[in-house]
Amino acid sequence: MDGILPLWKERGMTSHDCVFKLRKILKTKKVGHTGTLDPEVDGVLPICIGKATKVVEFLTDTDKAYEGEITIGVATTTEDSQGETIAKAPVAQDLSLAEIDAAMEAMVGESIQVPPMYSAVKVNGKRLYEYARKGLTVERPQRSIHVMSFERISEPVYHAEEQTMSWSFRVTCGKGTYVRTLAVDLGASLGYPAYMSSLTRTMSGSFTKDDCLTLQQVAEAMANNEIDAHLKPIDSVFEAYHQIALDDELWDKVKNGAVLPKEGPFETMDAPVLFTYQGKIVAMYEPHPTKSGFIKPRKMFLS
Repeated sequence: MDGILPLWKERGMTSHDCVFKLRKILKTKKVGHTGTLDPEVDGVLPICIGKATKVVEFLTDTDKAYEGEITIGVATTTEDSQGETIAKAPVAQDLSLAEIDAAMEAMVGESIQVPPMYSAVKVNGKRLYEYARKGLTVERPQRSIHVMSFERISEPVYHAEEQTMSWSFRVTCGKGTYVRTLAVDLGASLGYPAYMSSLTRTMSGSFTKDDCLTLQQVAEAMANNEIDAHLKPIDSVFEAYHQIALDDELWDKVKNGAVLPKEGPFETMDAPVLFTYQGKIVAMYEPHPTKSGFIKPRKMFLS
């Protein structure tokens, strides 16, 4: 059983919970997810099975899309609805749509983001959430993120009793983006504490909700011997990559992981490229980071 299973992760379970349950349902240990979703977040979670576990990193690197809700006027420890309130500020009812939309538009593009303390980013060998649970704050590594779109998709709702305001949004972003932190930063740009009050992942790479099965549907497909019909081929991960077919001479070098001069068919290569031999993907090569004029293997797919 080899392939990619687009799973619809339901709320209330971790990504690891999904992997644990799928190992039992599919009766195989070779199962891996492609990017953590918090327990309270539902949505698209591609699962790699069998030989497809070799491509987890490439699915993790793909763009993602989400729909969610931001609430301004309150901040929490976790930057989402699961945390404790740490700040409040009454929201002015005259906050305009133009102000909101302009602030969201300003966050589109490249920017620097500091991951939240309640996240899986490692600092000195420990996950940030391990420090946070002990009440500790450590210096967090900044990361460059890319937001392709960030837009309001509902009218703001003013909650008079709490003096807060909420609205729904849609965002498309590159790898490593914390949407929780986008919500917090958006609130700050409007002059208010904020948190992400709801989130659903609607796309991961080329997979959308329409491609997905729930855990219950996976179990039913297995019971009916229909699971193969729902597995996407491993090669589908690489549809956007340029491919070069190797002749026997180049294959003899590539199969041993040789560093190759950037000449001939590789002369214009400035991004990762897939090598195929006899119709099968065998390796991914990329420009060498330290040796100008050479390319090196990034991943081998020989078995």
